[in-house]
Amino acid sequence: MSKFLSKAFAALEPYTPGEQPQPGARPVIKLNTNENPYPPAPAVRQLLQQLAEHPAGQLRLYSDPEAGDLRRAVADFYNLQQEQVFVGNGSDEVLAFAFLAYGKGGRVAFPDVTYAFYSVWAALFGVEARVVPLDADFNIQPADYLEDAAETVVLANPNAITGKNLPLAALEQILQVHTESMVIVDEAYVDFGGKSAAALLPKYENLLVVQTLSKSRSLAGARVGIALGQPAVIADLNTIKFSFNPYNLNRISQALAAAAVRDEAYFAECCQKIKASRQLVTKGLQGLGFQVLPSLANFVLARHQLVDGQQLYQQLKQRDILVRWFDEPRIRDFVRISIGTQADMQRLLAAVAEILQEVR
Repeated sequence: MSKFLSKAFAALEPYTPGEQPQPGARPVIKLNTNENPYPPAPAVRQLLQQLAEHPAGQLRLYSDPEAGDLRRAVADFYNLQQEQVFVGNGSDEVLAFAFLAYGKGGRVAFPDVTYAFYSVWAALFGVEARVVPLDADFNIQPADYLEDAAETVVLANPNAITGKNLPLAALEQILQVHTESMVIVDEAYVDFGGKSAAALLPKYENLLVVQTLSKSRSLAGARVGIALGQPAVIADLNTIKFSFNPYNLNRISQALAAAAVRDEAYFAECCQKIKASRQLVTKGLQGLGFQVLPSLANFVLARHQLVDGQQLYQQLKQRDILVRWFDEPRIRDFVRISIGTQADMQRLLAAVAEILQEVR
């Protein structure tokens, strides 16, 4: 870093994204960043074709700062009012705005094993963080978030690394205590088997639900995130957004996202395929002697007593299969495997069986 960097940021440890193969690299099975293995909805592809035929389009004009059409599509899907929907440049931006809006000057609590960006935002924005250990079985215990009703609580559900899900009744325990502070539920993976806390919005003004179109809607490259909440809470996020970048979501991403949200049948079909592949790989890994945490996400976290996580990650990479390994104390023995197609999962299982045969 340069000598000009503010001292406030000198000690930052930035988030490390999953490895992305570069253009021209040899083909790999990419199971490391929880992307959807299926293409976007047909309506999205049709819209892209139209854009290709008219490449100039209206790109000379700024995007709609209100993202009206996309917000209407999301509101219709969740049976909400448009004023209850916020959209941003990926759920990362939405969550960052929430940390600024509800964490600055206070304290934010989140688990020790979860989405790593939470600790980065806390450090970046100067927010005090209380990091709460998961229990021995990697579960979130609601009781751990009831001791300080004034702190903001941030929970990924299903959890971002483990895939474990917290029932809505457990979330309500936390919401009922934190009546004067926000509870932010990060639902990046909820569409693969969880139940959205959006159903609780009529009951709780202190709830903010954050989702992404990167996973279940196959739009990771478009960078679209959404937040659902009471109108006053959404107004808070708009205050942050319009103080930062009114045109935070480009015209093309807005249009593609609205088309994806409206194609409910294709969305349901893709989610069902991923759930089936998750079941296949879970049973296959267990049959090979792995411990696999029960997941309602589009990934599984697994470990084997004969091979450590780093070794398995490296051995799979040598076979052109990318998974994710985290060099963190509690999960160092695990690898996180994104759910691909059934063919991807079969190839993964064959490669893992080969690796285990070599180490025995």
